[in-house]
Amino acid sequence: MSRFGHLELETSTPASTVLRHFVPDSSQAQCLLEANQAFDRAEFESALRWFGRSLEHGLSQVPAWVGQVRALLELGRPADAKVWADKALERFADHPELLALKAMALGRTGETATALAFSDAAVARPGDFPLVWLARADLLLARGEKTAEHCFTRALQIAPGDATLRWVAGRIRAFWGQFAAALKLIQEALALAPDRFALWVEAGLCQAELGLTDPATRSFHQALALQPGCRAAQDGLNSLGCTSWGQRLRGWWRRQG
Repeated sequence: MSRFGHLELETSTPASTVLRHFVPDSSQAQCLLEANQAFDRAEFESALRWFGRSLEHGLSQVPAWVGQVRALLELGRPADAKVWADKALERFADHPELLALKAMALGRTGETATALAFSDAAVARPGDFPLVWLARADLLLARGEKTAEHCFTRALQIAPGDATLRWVAGRIRAFWGQFAAALKLIQEALALAPDRFALWVEAGLCQAELGLTDPATRSFHQALALQPGCRAAQDGLNSLGCTSWGQRLRGWWRRQG
C-alpha cells in the first residue's frame, strides 16, 4: 500500500474512493485545477478526491495539502482535518496556512486553548495569507471573542477582489450562526462574480435563515438559471417555509459533491 493510501485510510475515507471517476493520466497540475474548481462549486467531496489524487502524484505540493484540509473542514469533518494537517505539518512544519488550518480544526473540535497556540504561530510567520486570518477569525468565534471582526477585515484587505475569499468568509460566519454578516459577505462576492451559482445558493441559505423568503426564492432561482438541475437550489425552493429546513439543507449542501 502507498503512503498516500495509508493516509486516506487514516481519515476513515476508503482509499478506493480517491481514484474513482478520474482519468488515470491526469497530471498533478490538472488535478489541482479540478480540485480548486470543485471547491469553488461547493462540491467538497469531489474536491477532496481531486486534492487526494494530486497528492498521489507527489507529496511535495503544499496547495494540495491545504486544499485537502480545507475540504474536510467544509465537509464538517474537523477530526479528519486534524489528521491531515498533522501529516502535512510533518513535511512543512512552519507553513502558515497549514498551522492556521490545524488551529481551525482544533477550534471546531473544542480544543480552543491548543488551537490558539497554532494560530499565534501562523500569524507570526512572514507573509500575508488571507486564509491565516480567516482561520483565526473562525477560532476567535469559537472562543466567543469579539476581535474576530478585525481578522475578517485583515483577510479581505489582503485580497480585495477575491470572490472566493468572501464566499469562504461568509460560510464561516454562517457556520457560527451570523447569517446577516454572512449574507453581506456573500453579496460582496456576488458583486465580483455574479455568474457563480454556488454563491447564489449560499445567499439563498442565509436569506432563508433570516426569514427573507422572497429574496431567498429569487436567489435559488438564479442559481438554477446558472446551473440547471442544481439540487441544493431546488431543495432550497422546496424547503422554504418548512420547520428547521435550514439545518437540513445546510447539512446536505455541506456534504454534497
